[in-house]
Amino acid sequence: MDPLFVSPTVTLPSSSITWTAVRASGPGGQNVNKVSSKVELRFDPRATTLDPAVVIRLRVLAGPSRLDAEDRLVVVSQKTRDQRQNLEDARDKLRELVEQALVRPKKRRPTRPSRRANARRLDAKSRDSQKKRDRRGGHGD
Repeated sequence: MDPLFVSPTVTLPSSSITWTAVRASGPGGQNVNKVSSKVELRFDPRATTLDPAVVIRLRVLAGPSRLDAEDRLVVVSQKTRDQRQNLEDARDKLRELVEQALVRPKKRRPTRPSRRANARRLDAKSRDSQKKRDRRGGHGD
């Protein structure tokens, strides 16, 4: 298997990716019982030189359902009846996941409301409370 090129700076070595073909469900008639066209691709991020932060983001993006017992990422494809196309689809899915994990999230900078916004809020509150005070009438004497 060839290495997987993710970006100009990131290439996943072929030693970190393994795949197996299994029988797929879905369309295919009687052929579905004979041909293994579904592809399960397993990627071991520990076998790469990816930054640990990227590996953590990759695991979070994948979620627990896509990680196997050995902490490898499992990508499945059974889009077509052709094993080779499913393998390419699974590699594309893995590439997209790693691309997303490479994007460092922006740090949230806490903001405060402006003085004018605060004044508007307090003004609206006092108008509302005055409105409610005006609704309170005397209790019929």
